[in-house]
Order: sequence, then structure tokens, then C-alpha cells
Amino acid sequence: MTPLDPNPANSSSSTPQPSAISETAVVYGRVPGNTGIWVGIFCVLVEFLMLFTAYFIARVHNPEAFLNGPDKLVTLAGTVITLFLLSSGYCMVKAVDSIRNDQAKTSVRWISLSIILGFGYPLVKYFELNWYIENGVNAETGVFYAAYYYLTLNHLVHVTWGLMGLFFVAYRTATGAYTSQSYSGLEAAALYWHTTDILWIVLFSFFYILR
Repeated sequence: MTPLDPNPANSSSSTPQPSAISETAVVYGRVPGNTGIWVGIFCVLVEFLMLFTAYFIARVHNPEAFLNGPDKLVTLAGTVITLFLLSSGYCMVKAVDSIRNDQAKTSVRWISLSIILGFGYPLVKYFELNWYIENGVNAETGVFYAAYYYLTLNHLVHVTWGLMGLFFVAYRTATGAYTSQSYSGLEAAALYWHTTDILWIVLFSFFYILR
């Protein structure tokens, strides 16, 4: 109690009470996921760093091919894939947030929606590649398209692994394996999925937009 606050009740009410603090069990300063997933992500990033280096070397030696290359690509398809992956990534953010609040059923719903949106990528890519093949745009068309096929199909492999991981954590979450006190496996899957999102944004910029 101070001269400015003679009422003890007012003084105590200004102090945050434990009940006002969020019940979510979040340990700040903790590295999300687990060691294994970070090693995996590091390996993926190193792999794509090497691929991006090869991309820029090819670009320097073939400026005209990379200047005109995007003209034959379907930018709309790349944009739709981007929206699918970013929306799917957002769903995984919500899934992790739900399990932090011990809302396992809600978390499973978010993971399921993330999987559905994630499958939009290979579906769109299938029709996109079919269109290219029908119109004579393949890896032998030029160095730009060879780089495009190699990098995007390589990325598609990692997305497939990511989807498999999402199926696994969806099952684990549904069977009660994760709680607000233990959910590193779910975080690990979400981290890998976000990594594929980031890599796709770079690929989308390099092949569909950059001139």
C-alpha cells in the first residue's frame, strides 16, 4: 500500500494472479522439434544450397535461356501450388497450437486439413507436367527446363516425405501420443513441412518470376 493507493484491495488487484496466466504449457527458450529433425533439415538445406548454386552457374552461362524460359511455364499453376503449401503450413501451425492446449481432436482436424491441402501440390503438378509434355516442353528443351524439372521434382520427393510424416503424426495425435507436455514429434513434422514451404517459395521465384 502506498500514499497513492490507500486501498489494499486495489493494490492486490493490480498484481497478476496465477489464474490469469495462460494454461498453455510453453517452455520459452526451448528448441522446437528434436535433434533428428534438425539434422534432417540441415541436410535438405545443404542439398538445395548445392542445387541453387548449380542453378546460378547455369544461369550465368545461359542468360538468354533463363530470361525466356519462364515464358513457357504456367505461372498460374505455380501460384496455386504456393497457395496450397502456405495454407497447409498454416494448418500445421494451428495443429501445434491446439495440442499445446490439450485439444487433440482439434489438432487432428488441422493436420487432416493440412494433408488435404498438401495433396493439392502433387495434383496440380501432375496436370502442369502433362501440359508441358503435350506441348513439347521437357528436360531436353533447354538448360532452363532441365534445371526446372530436376529441382522441382526433387522438391516433390521431399514433399512426399513430408506428407508421409503428416499422416504419421495425425495417427499418433489421434491415438493420444501427444499432449501439451509432450509433442516434439508433431513439432518435428511441422518444421519439416515448413521447410518444404520455404524451399518452394524460392523455387517459385527462381523459375516462374525471376527474369
